[in-house]
Amino acid sequence: MFTTAVPCKAPLTHVDASGNAHMVDVSEKPPTLRTAIARGHIQMSKETFDLIKQDKIKKGNVLTVAQVAGIQGAKSCSQLIPLCHPIALTKASVAFTMSDDSPLGHRVEIEAHVRCKGETGVEMEALAAVSAAALTVFDMCKAVSKDMRIGGIRVVEKSGGKSGRWTSDE
Repeated sequence: MFTTAVPCKAPLTHVDASGNAHMVDVSEKPPTLRTAIARGHIQMSKETFDLIKQDKIKKGNVLTVAQVAGIQGAKSCSQLIPLCHPIALTKASVAFTMSDDSPLGHRVEIEAHVRCKGETGVEMEALAAVSAAALTVFDMCKAVSKDMRIGGIRVVEKSGGKSGRWTSDE
């Protein structure tokens, strides 16, 4: 017999006592200002890197399109991640740094800032923004080279809510 419920020993917020997935009820939580910053990168060949830098990718300006895609990714997070709450974001921004002096070679560094006033945090929205931006860079550049690697996607800072401010040790 197949069952989707998996009993858990650790208390997980998105799993009930029987092990079934559910969306957390945040109706009793007070709204607070919530922020999150996420980062990631996409590593690529020197040729692809130079074409992006010179705005010579045939599909268009890679970083402008990826920036819009990242913002859309933040706004669409609850449609992608099943148990995320739809959140009325008050800010979503994505910025890029072209890095050719990294030990990992040529890469585009991506940073997303997301903000809202609400009952739940925006870490997932920041991660979705970085992911969507990185995937868009890949999509726009794959005709030049498919040998690109997306990585390092993580939350580096969050604030608001009961747990307050958190910053990664990186």
